[in-house]
Amino acid sequence: MSKEYIIYCDESIDKGRFFSNFYGGALIRSQDLRKVEKILFAKKNELNLYKEIKWSKVTSLYLDKYIGLMEKFFDFIEADIVKIRIMFTQNCNVPNNLSSEQIDNEYFLLYYQFLKHAFGLQYSNPTEEKTRIRLYLDYLPDTREKAASFKKYLLGLNKNPQLENAGIYIDENQIAEVRSHDHTILQCLDVVLGAMQFRLNNKHKEKPDGARCRAKRTIAKEKLYTYIYQRINQIYPRFNIGVSTSLREDVTNRWNHPYRHWLFKPEDFNIDPSRTKSNSKI
Repeated sequence: MSKEYIIYCDESIDKGRFFSNFYGGALIRSQDLRKVEKILFAKKNELNLYKEIKWSKVTSLYLDKYIGLMEKFFDFIEADIVKIRIMFTQNCNVPNNLSSEQIDNEYFLLYYQFLKHAFGLQYSNPTEEKTRIRLYLDYLPDTREKAASFKKYLLGLNKNPQLENAGIYIDENQIAEVRSHDHTILQCLDVVLGAMQFRLNNKHKEKPDGARCRAKRTIAKEKLYTYIYQRINQIYPRFNIGVSTSLREDVTNRWNHPYRHWLFKPEDFNIDPSRTKSNSKI
């Protein structure tokens, strides 16, 4: 019987102060999907979280509820039932010699790189048993023509020698755009992705114009980020969220690790020191 992985994907095209182009993925084996969905859905109901959860909805009133759901979600991550990957770019790494086409298609080109490399799929299948990939993409924020073209482009991964040799293939009938409202795993991914973008861009330090203190919502988000970071540190002590996670001298850890970050760098780039945190006033 062939294996199957489901990958949920979320992204944020916002240009952050220091880091931008955030992409997130949650991978789960098909035999675990119903169990995880059932437990997360039950936890949401237990916490009276009947509507869609999102990082943008975090408030002081809902903080404990969000922490409760993240506790359950990270239990699955720590057990390697759910794998999480986060990719982003750093604004100080300025690419050179990009064509106008590359600039126009930056969103989809980075998305492709994320799906091709972030999970280390070529190392997931030492038996070379056929393994199908189902992709659930949070609704793509572009024209329908570009979205359709991108999904066709993803099928080109089936001709990648490393993936092909490992028996990995994407089912052309299983590349779907979905609404996060209908998928609790995707909602949880949104919270983790939002937390990383929040902290890496120093949004925890922001104050309303003219105010001496931070807003209650900002404080609540920082507390939720802190909980998430503590759970990551239980997996990897002293985890650095702003760099690519170490492979620990074993390339197969691109797949093996339950949680990883990837700081994507262009092949050819210059460093602009004015865009770094060390040269920031805050």
